[in-house]
Amino acid sequence: MAKNRRERKKKSTFRWVIIVSTWTFFLASIFALFTRYLVQSIPSLVISFIILIMIVLTGIIFDTVGTAVTAADEKPFHAKAAKKKYGAIKGMYLVRNAEQVANFCNDVVGDISGVVSGAIAAVIVINLVASGSSLNEIYVSILLTGFVSALTVGGKAVGKSLAINNSTEIVMFVARLMTTLQRLFIWRINRQR
Repeated sequence: MAKNRRERKKKSTFRWVIIVSTWTFFLASIFALFTRYLVQSIPSLVISFIILIMIVLTGIIFDTVGTAVTAADEKPFHAKAAKKKYGAIKGMYLVRNAEQVANFCNDVVGDISGVVSGAIAAVIVINLVASGSSLNEIYVSILLTGFVSALTVGGKAVGKSLAINNSTEIVMFVARLMTTLQRLFIWRINRQR
């Protein structure tokens, strides 16, 4: 019996790895193309920097959520669900599937954000040099890489601390948001029929 359960778990894990790897490939490709096109087509360096910071913040936020889900305990969500608190059932689902949720949030979205932010930083450097400024490409590249790395690592450190100390609140917030989005999406589909 235990052997069958382990084999089912292995098959389930293998299937998850294939699915998440495929999704990562397509998501990373789409995000890289879209953001690169966006940054190259926008002449303003300020807007390019804003896009870069938004991508980095997205990675930080998802990393925080992934950490909160792994740090959260399921018991508070049972109590909230018993009191019919909005989003509690989705919170239980997130905590029960913490391995997959954390993998998606920390690895898929986090790594895609890192790759895309690096690509955007490279495009910004190219745009800066091409604009005819007297800045040295090597120094600008080093400074921008350092800035993006510091912002990412520092932001993730703060996010992990928040996630560990406030895991239930963060998971509950995400669960409410997901429940709202799910209801809106289903309502729109039903309304169109």
